[in-house]
Formats: sequence, C-alpha cells, structure tokens
Amino acid sequence: MAVRFSSQSDSYREFSNFSAFPVDCDGLQWPTTEHYYQAQKFDDPDLRAMIRNASQPLAAKTIADKHRARMRPDWDTVKDEVMYRAVRRKFELHALLRALLLSTGDEAIVEAAPHDSYWGSGPDGSGQNRLGRIMERIRAELRAEAAASGNVQATDR
Repeated sequence: MAVRFSSQSDSYREFSNFSAFPVDCDGLQWPTTEHYYQAQKFDDPDLRAMIRNASQPLAAKTIADKHRARMRPDWDTVKDEVMYRAVRRKFELHALLRALLLSTGDEAIVEAAPHDSYWGSGPDGSGQNRLGRIMERIRAELRAEAAASGNVQATDR
C-alpha cells in the first residue's frame, strides 16, 4: 500500500514541504523547503528575501504566485532539480525525518494533492506525483549510502 501524505494528513505530514523543518541551502537558512522552492523561481534577490522571510509556507507561495510574471525564464527546466536539492537537504539535516523516510520500505510515496497534478496525485489520482518520486529516489540514495558506509541500522526496514 502506498504511503500517502499531505500537510494535513494524520501520518507522514512531515514529508510535506509545508512542514516546519528548516533547511540550509545556497548559504542561507530557509524556514521550510516550500520557502526555498518558491524563492528559487526568481532571480531578484529582494523578492527571494521577501519569500524567505514570509511568516508561513503558504505566505511564501502566495508571494511567489503574485509575482508569477517575474519568474525566471528557465524555471520549467530547473524546477525538478531545485525541488530535489531542497528535499534531499531536509532529509540529510533531520535524522527523525530520515528514519521516517527509510521506514517506508519500498512502498510508493504519494503526495495526496488533489489540486496538483504535477507534484502530487491530482484530482483523480493520475497525477505525475513528482514530489513522491523524488522522495523515493532520495530514500534509495540514503539507503545505498548507509549500506556503503556500513550503517546497517539506516538500511533496516
């Protein structure tokens, strides 16, 4: 059975980009991966700072949406890699999250996002689920790294 998550779910809500797990990326501290991801849509350092300093992840997304016309021209090309970097860093920095991710075994990971057919499952479950797939990739990488370093506990399921 798939591991399903959202910012509102009873289990695995920590996997959400809205969860309050700060990350350090590109030399700065970001309150959430959502803050980081939304800020990377823009080249303007002042706009990035405004998004980074937003009080909540939803506020960061709202600011980014408001300035959509100023989005960097290569965004569609780089957005998956930006998401990967942020989410990978989140699981590197927070041991409890890393353990939770590894505890999912080989189950599919699905962002239960009915309004997002790219990052999530979409309204009918046929979405691309790019965020879930990124987490599955990170889980495999972390497991392989732990095995290579001899850290058997990190690879146990």
